[in-house]
Amino acid sequence: MAARQLARRHLWMVLGWASLGLGALGVLLPLLPTTPFLILAAYFFSRSSQRMHAWLLNHRVFGPPIENWRTHRAISPGAKLAALAAMALILAVSAAANIPAWALAIQAVILVGVTIFLLTRPTPTPRSPDP
Repeated sequence: MAARQLARRHLWMVLGWASLGLGALGVLLPLLPTTPFLILAAYFFSRSSQRMHAWLLNHRVFGPPIENWRTHRAISPGAKLAALAAMALILAVSAAANIPAWALAIQAVILVGVTIFLLTRPTPTPRSPDP
């Protein structure tokens, strides 16, 4: 049984690193989302490495979006705007690429659903400075 637990822990670790890598790429690439991958990385690291989990939650760039989601299920206005802009760009590129109308319609329906989800999430309240 210990070998199975060790293998599972290694799998969680690999998935955590892969998610963190995709989240880090999302900081640089506007069409790749950051926060969902960071949330996944936090989950995977919580299953495999408390050290990596703590590091991720305390990271100055990656920590706040994860904490906002964990505590308030909130998404920052900047993240919402970036996601909406990326989705609009993707839809425009798809339309310009002459993909079939049925595929464009499916994409549009999915993007409308994601847009509704994003816009109905609360915005995190700014934290007051520590005394």
